[in-house]
Amino acid sequence: MQRWLRLGIVLLAGLVAVQWWADRSRDEASSEPTAARETSGAREPAARWPAFLPREAVATLEAIERGGPFPYERDGTVFQNRERLLPEQPRGYYREYTVITPGSRDRGARRIVASGQPPEAYYYTDDHYRSFRRVEARP
Repeated sequence: MQRWLRLGIVLLAGLVAVQWWADRSRDEASSEPTAARETSGAREPAARWPAFLPREAVATLEAIERGGPFPYERDGTVFQNRERLLPEQPRGYYREYTVITPGSRDRGARRIVASGQPPEAYYYTDDHYRSFRRVEARP
């Protein structure tokens, strides 16, 4: 009898945990934050940036504009433009930031390079500086 009682308690605890997880997920996906943004007149962060950017790049751009925090110690360090693919500027003009790559065990190949302080322009690379695309925010 005690064995069945323990099994019942474990199953009940499991069901409670599953229900809690489902409620939590539903709360996170609720439309309340979206409604708050719509009423305030603010645009969705992704709507400000070009569609070719992955969502992790949008998150990085938003973090740059906020001044951080950044996930890697190297974020915000000087990008030296050794490849000379960006317009020629004095040393220190460009700063690089990691764009998180899901599944990567290291920083991956994706970066945002910001030009100027505060940034005047952004450049995105997904092939570790072999090519860049200029990124401009929409007002």
